[in-house]
Amino acid sequence: MTDRRILGACAAALLLTVGCAQEEALKRVENEVGDLKIQVNRLRLEVEEQNRKADAERAAQQETRAEDRRFRADLGEALRQVQDATRSVNGRLNEVARRPANKTPQAVEGPAVDAEERAFQALMMDYNQAKYALAAESFEAYLKGNPPSARKPEALFFLGLSYFNGKVFDKALQAFDRIIKEHGQSERLVPAMLKKAQCQLQMNLKAAALKGFKEIVDKFPGTPEARSAQEELGELQ
Repeated sequence: MTDRRILGACAAALLLTVGCAQEEALKRVENEVGDLKIQVNRLRLEVEEQNRKADAERAAQQETRAEDRRFRADLGEALRQVQDATRSVNGRLNEVARRPANKTPQAVEGPAVDAEERAFQALMMDYNQAKYALAAESFEAYLKGNPPSARKPEALFFLGLSYFNGKVFDKALQAFDRIIKEHGQSERLVPAMLKKAQCQLQMNLKAAALKGFKEIVDKFPGTPEARSAQEELGELQ
């Protein structure tokens, strides 16, 4: 009888132990499932945030492309106005030239200057917004499609600056060199000489750059460009 009681007590203790172990295992499983749910929810939120960012980036890119198209359309219209105004002025000049000599010609007025100024300011939009690749394209188009004008040296200079700031130094050098060769009397001459030498320096043409800086210091003393050239020389020598 005593043995039966002992066996019964042992069996009860064993069942109790097994039950506690199962309960602890179940709790661990529940905790792990809870952690997994938290991780899944966090990942879902991250995916949703990434999707929102991607949608915003796509929308911004579409808006940028739309702005570029509008700018190019506006630029094309401004260039067309310059060309139309120039043709109109030329026609009126020819008309005045055909008048009899005993008649006093009236002053010839036209919108060419204002239209050209508007076109040039339109060109500056991308440059001022640091969109140097677009600015370079616009200045190239302006120089190819626009009749000769007093703004050509300035357009060449900002074409060079657009390439320089965009680190396209070979094309920047070509633009500055055109000013030096074609517009030697322009106020952009000395700045173009300085930028040309800086392009050469960036292209590892040190000897040519040194020669350019020295030429500016010798020929144009006292100018801001001469001071910049002297600083460049001090760093190189």
